[in-house]
Parts: sequence; C-alpha cells; structure tokens
Amino acid sequence: MDIIIKKIIKEFSLTENQVNNVIEMLDEGNTVPFIARYRKERTGGLDDIVLRNFSERLTYLRNLQSRKEDVVRLIEEQGKLTEEIKIALDKSETLTEVEDIYRPYKPKKRTRATIAVEKGLTPLSEAIFSGEYKGDIEEYAKGFIDDEKGVKDENEALQGAMDIMSEKISDEADYRKYIRALVFREGFLESKGASDETTPYEMYYEYKEEVKKIPAHRILAINRGEKEKVLSVKITCDNDKIIQYLKAKTLKGNNNTDVYIEKSVEDSLKRLIYPSIEREIRAELTDKGEAGAIDIFKANLKALLMISPIKGKTIMGFDPGFRTGCKIAVLDETGKFLDNVTVHATASSESKVKESIKVLTDMAIKYGVDVISLGNGTASRESEEILVEVIKNVKEKSGKDIYYVVVSEAGASVYSASELATKEYPDLDVTVRGAISIGRRLQDPLAELVKIDPKSIGVGQYQHDVTPKKLDESLKGVVEDCVNNVGVDLNVATPSLLSYISGINSTIAKNIVDYREENGKFKNRKELLKVKRLGAKAFEQCAGFLRVMESKEPLDNTSVHPESYNACKKLLDILGYTKEDIADNNLKDIDGKINSIGVEELAKEVEIGIPTLNDIIKEIKKPGRDPREDLPKPILKSGIVEMSDLKPGMMLNGTVRNVSDFGAFVDIGVHQDGLVHISQLSDKFVKHPLDVVKVGDIVEVRVMEVDEKRKRISLSMKKE
Repeated sequence: MDIIIKKIIKEFSLTENQVNNVIEMLDEGNTVPFIARYRKERTGGLDDIVLRNFSERLTYLRNLQSRKEDVVRLIEEQGKLTEEIKIALDKSETLTEVEDIYRPYKPKKRTRATIAVEKGLTPLSEAIFSGEYKGDIEEYAKGFIDDEKGVKDENEALQGAMDIMSEKISDEADYRKYIRALVFREGFLESKGASDETTPYEMYYEYKEEVKKIPAHRILAINRGEKEKVLSVKITCDNDKIIQYLKAKTLKGNNNTDVYIEKSVEDSLKRLIYPSIEREIRAELTDKGEAGAIDIFKANLKALLMISPIKGKTIMGFDPGFRTGCKIAVLDETGKFLDNVTVHATASSESKVKESIKVLTDMAIKYGVDVISLGNGTASRESEEILVEVIKNVKEKSGKDIYYVVVSEAGASVYSASELATKEYPDLDVTVRGAISIGRRLQDPLAELVKIDPKSIGVGQYQHDVTPKKLDESLKGVVEDCVNNVGVDLNVATPSLLSYISGINSTIAKNIVDYREENGKFKNRKELLKVKRLGAKAFEQCAGFLRVMESKEPLDNTSVHPESYNACKKLLDILGYTKEDIADNNLKDIDGKINSIGVEELAKEVEIGIPTLNDIIKEIKKPGRDPREDLPKPILKSGIVEMSDLKPGMMLNGTVRNVSDFGAFVDIGVHQDGLVHISQLSDKFVKHPLDVVKVGDIVEVRVMEVDEKRKRISLSMKKE
C-alpha cells in the first residue's frame, strides 16, 4: 500500500477504499462540494470540512514525497548517497526533517567553515574530531601553517579546524531533531517591552510562557508587538542540558582533543544551532498561530454567510454618518433598488433631526417598508434613537409595525467603491451603494457578502497577521462550501456568486451572465451546455447547485443532480406520484409510503445508493428549500437600551457577532458588544468557544459587570 494512503488512513480514521476513492475523484478534477454532495456512496458520507482537510493533507504529503525524491537525486549527484540516508529520508514525516538530512549536502555560501576548508584545515579537524590523535595537537597544528593560504600560526589553524567541527555538529540531523524537540518540550517564549510607554501590548512587557502551551492568538499578538518594535522576543531553554547532550555525542575521551571539541560544541550551539532552531520554532509557532486564526475566521465566516435571510420583506438600508449625513436606500422584497435619500438624522440642529424623522417616516409608509437594516458603524448609536421615533410615527400614521436590525457594515465601503458595484449601479453614488449593500445583507447575507473580499468582512482574529495566500485559499473554500450548500438561482445570480459554484470559474460565470442577457432567462439546466466554455465536465460539477425555478422540469428547482433524474422518476412511479406533484408540493403521505416499502428495498428497486436516495427524498419533499431557513432569524428590534440601563443580573437576548480564542462578543442592543469570556460560556469546561457558539447565534446572557468609562460589558451564559 502506498505510504501516503497509509498515513491518510491512520490520520483520518478512514478505510482504504474511502481514501482511494477520494484521491481518485480529486485527481479527476472533481470539486470538494461536488464530491461531498453527490458522491456519498464512494466517500462513505464524508462532509466538505473533512474533504477539504483531506485535500490539503494530500497535497502536503505529495509535496513531501516529491522533496524526498529531489533530495535523494541531489545527494546522489554528489556521489554521497548511502543506504542510511535513504532510510532516514523514508522515515521523515515533515519537510523540516527532510531539510535537516539534506543540510550537510546543501551548497553553502562562504562560511567560516568553508573558508577553513579552503585553507586546507580539514585533516586537522578530522584528527581532532575522531579523537584518534594522541600526540600534542598544537604541535600537529603547526604543520598547517601556510602564509599563502592565510594560516599564520597554530592558533589560527586550530580555530579553523574548530570552525569546521562546529559546522559539522550543526549539520547533524539527529542532533537538530533532539534539540528542536527539547526546546518545544521544555523551552519558554519570553517577551520584554522596548519602552515603558502605554501600548496594547503591556501585558507582554515582562512575559514568559511555555512554548508547548502558548495559545494561537497570543503567538500572533506577540509577533505583531515585535513587528511594531514594541516587544523584543526570544525563546529560552536549558542550554546546559543541550551542551551535555552534544558533549555525550561528540567527546571521544581523549584529553588532547576533547578540549577543542568542547569549544566547538559551545560555539556550534551558540552561533549556528540555537539561532537556527529558534527561527524554525518561531516559524512553527507562527504557523500554529496562523492555523488557529484561520480556523476561527473560517468558522465565523461560515456562520455569518449562513445566517438566515429575511425574505419577502421590503427593506430600508440605513448607512449612518455624522458630517455627510445618513445614506438611505429602499429595496423591494426581491432586492431591487427603489429609492434613496440623504438625511441629517444625527445633526446637532433639532430642526434637521425633526425633518429627517419626517422624511424617513414618509418614505417608510410610501414603500411599505417592513424592516430597517441599520449599519453598526459611526453614528449607529445616534441613528438608533431616530429610528425608534420613525417606528412610532409609522405605527401612528399607518397602523403598521416595522422593526430594525443592526447589521455589521464591515466591507460595505470596500464593495461600494469596487468595480463590481460600479457595474451593478453605474448611476448611483458610492455612498448609496453602501446603503444598498447594508440592506441586502439582511435579505440575503450570502449573496451580498460574496461580493466582498472575505478578509474585509471583519469576523476574524488577527487576520491581518496571517500569510495572505494561506488565508485567501482557506476562506475561498469556506465561501465555496456555503454557496454550494445553499445553491443559487441561475436566472438572477451575479457573476461573483456564480464564480463560487462547483466547476465554474470567473470566466464561465461571466459567460453565463452574458448568455442570459443575450438569450433571456435559462429555461432549464440543460441549456447551460450552450454557454461558451461550459463543457460536459463543468456541467457535471455545477448543475446540481444551480436552480431554474422557471423550468418545466420540477427537479431543476432542487439539488437533485440531473444524473439522478431517471432514478427520481422511478421512485415517483413506485410511490404513485408524478413530477407535477413535486411542483405542486402535493406529495401527501410520502413518508408513510416510503416506510411501508423500506428505504433499503427502494434503493434496490431504483438502483441507487441509500445516501443518494435519502437526499432525493429530502429534496422532492421541499423543492427550492433553503437550508438557512432552519437557522434562527435575526433579532428584530423596535426600541433601544442604553448602556446606563444595564445592571448586573439582567437577562437579555443577544446575537453573537464574533468569536475568538478567548470568548464570544455578543450584541445586546446597546451599540457596544459585550464579552462572554470562555470561562463564562458554559457550566461545563469549554475547550474552545467555537464548541459552544458561532456567529449569528441568538443567545441568552446575564449582565455581570458594566464599565461605562472603558465601554466594557462582561456577560455570562452560565446558569446562576
């Protein structure tokens, strides 16, 4: 069995058959969303998260194998490849271990050791390092004095020999492996403040923590402090222990030579080994920090994208502001832009405020606004006070109840100034586009947020300290999984949304929209094959995730894949239904009929796997179903609470806005999010906040402490 397959079987606790199937499907160009949804029989029902981790690990292991082969070739070209080196490379499990083995054979820049070799001092170093020379080593060193080569006396010769030995010790892979493991196990990360000035990094001015225990967010915070030259950082360890280990490995019991080996050991550790290992460990810690930050960002982003949309409502998007006023945009229930206005609702002039309330009241009544989507940025707090008055006025004048929701406006300004926004609304001002984005985030968070670079959405932790390429790749995967999980309406989807669909790149997405504009709405899924550059493979990957509500084929408005249409028709025949019954939502007593026959028996008769059959049944029972409908809806508000109204012990409902390593930030309607520290998330031990909450969750919290001066609210989710 291939070594890579063996590793993945062990690491993911999968069967050999599962691993072989997934590798084969990935190599054939199938996407993770497609495999997760439509190849459950072959994967054993692995979800998109496991499959993405599988794909990343497979890539790493293949790169590792490729590097091992390169190193074998490079050492062999030097005529120095031995069976021992081959075995060591085979056993290596990381790229770091492979590079340690290659280190002695790697072409080096000019070092003190290479200069000593050029001076002809290799035999002297070998005589000392072997421990076999029993005579006076200083006398022996005189034989290497050579003015032409730059060796003036025996001391210079001995120093050069020790330089060679220092590098030889430093290049020994086993020594490096032992020292690296020791520092990871017993070392400390220490940081000191570069000055006494007040900065966000004060807690790290005199800081020390075990390398093995330091959490991801702390690593990145310390890194940032170092980058800003506020902190100096180092890794410390018991160097005496390392020196004793190196001496035990290198000393030969020859008093004449051991004294020079000891000096080489100390020099090698201080000048070559420790600085290098410290850099490697700092890099590994940074990788750990980045992985932690990316995991949190991915979880938060997924939760935000999958927030339940408020459908079928007329929305007023409200982008608050002081100096330039508040930008208002009204959208109908389909998200179509209807009207806009700028009001000075936060002005110091009482007359301007009254005028703003009247304008907003009249606009809300004119268009039948159901919900106001208020951005949470500058002037949001002041705008809330105005909206409460507008809500009262609308109720008095029209008898209609309307509400408002505070939404995150992170990235709205990025979108409004983008090329995409210019194409969507060429005749509208940048600020109005921002208000439209804020409104649409309530109607369909997923469709709106995919237009924005995920890094700008503002639900990460130290995302600006993470390697951009790593972050981009990870977040793109999250967006892909969310978009494909929900599915998109082929006849209204934007290019930005379509480009995340399985098998569709930005070029094909543009071609789909161009085709739609030239030929009118798609009549069915099959018509996709007429789109330029969308061939059979792309159709296979994307078709099941694209909905065509206008199609005469009811299954085109479900996530049933076209490859399963015949199986679905067989199923309907057996159960006594027609395709029209799906469209009319007229599958009465379907569960009873399925139970009377049995799923296993049905699967045999229809000739498909049980997982696919279960998915088909789920889809035909609720055609066009949005999986986000099962999630809690945003909290609709009609009044406000002041921070001064909060008292310890008060119970409130709130929305989780962000999750970090140390807790969750909850919007309880006072403009300032409260923190539920990890220790207050549950009565049970919580390993990580994401095990308990996610972005968008509606939670009940108890106020513990309110610090108005510092604008801090401490909350608890524990039972009293």
